[in-house]
Amino acid sequence: MARDLMKGNEAIGAAAIKAGCRYFFGYPITPQSELPEYMSRELPKVGGVFLQAESEVAAINMVYGAAGAGARVMTSSSSPGISLKMEGISYIAGAELPCLIVNIVRGGPGLGGIQPAQSDYFQATKGGGHGDYRLIVLAPNSIQEMCDLVMDGFDIADQYRNPVMILGDGILGQMMEAVELKKPKKRELPPKDWATTGIKDKYGKKRLISSLFIQPEDLEKHNLKLQMKYEKIKKNETKFESVYADDADIVLTAYGTTSRIVSNAIKALKKEGIKAGMIRPITLWPFPYEAYEKAADSAKAFLTVEMSLGQMIEDVKLGVNGKKPVHFYGRTGGMLPDQTEIVEKVKKILGGEI
Repeated sequence: MARDLMKGNEAIGAAAIKAGCRYFFGYPITPQSELPEYMSRELPKVGGVFLQAESEVAAINMVYGAAGAGARVMTSSSSPGISLKMEGISYIAGAELPCLIVNIVRGGPGLGGIQPAQSDYFQATKGGGHGDYRLIVLAPNSIQEMCDLVMDGFDIADQYRNPVMILGDGILGQMMEAVELKKPKKRELPPKDWATTGIKDKYGKKRLISSLFIQPEDLEKHNLKLQMKYEKIKKNETKFESVYADDADIVLTAYGTTSRIVSNAIKALKKEGIKAGMIRPITLWPFPYEAYEKAADSAKAFLTVEMSLGQMIEDVKLGVNGKKPVHFYGRTGGMLPDQTEIVEKVKKILGGEI
């Protein structure tokens, strides 16, 4: 099959349309603006609808409405824009509606800057909005994987009636790579017999979608039901890549663009005879804790590398569970981790200097 050279943001749009997305509601913000631009041009060609909302708050509530009607719908933004969407995201999760949300992360906090970062990890994986809810968070490290995860993300959202987030960064959004828009993998998806299409349910009642439960007993029951769903997601959807981690003296952890830098650092270390490996989480939630528990039986130490001041490291520590020391190296504000500095950090850790 032919491969096309595409910018990351545009590849997301192409993959979404290939996956059957026909509705996009969003608002421009750097560094993801090429995605809504692409959708504004391409969605009408397939009978879809693009709408630039008056704000991020309006956009996410439009997503709520389209998802409630059973449509395949998505939105995208970057960091501060995602913050504005958080109330609506909590509503969507509470109402158990499927949709795809893309965050092409920029530096923060506040307006920060337009350079790439990974400092939205807490926001994506620990809630961000209010209440006991979870997003399924997928973290690609290439444009091809971004396309594949976008397509799979729509199916995952439909399968579990839950919002899915693609967590990328400004580099993945702006860089260009050759991609193949493969046909989406088929899942056995349940019928959308809950959608508010004007048709009554199987009991003859009007379909109602809401996240409002006035009685505390009813809300608790709903939350417990959600937790059962999240446990099923943990069991079925946890994904990671393991590179030389089985017999490594030190296991590095990174996701997204940072994992590409770490991969090169591992190659450099191996040339010097140092046994280094990497665990790359592909699902940031659910997080692959078991992979770290297993690696901790043989590794001497762990090093977490992030484009932040240390957020994913908390989950790595939970996975390692105190068996071995977990170290950190990170850059922030749009600065990239440096391969040479990673190599030197590893040498100091294994040499007992840290």
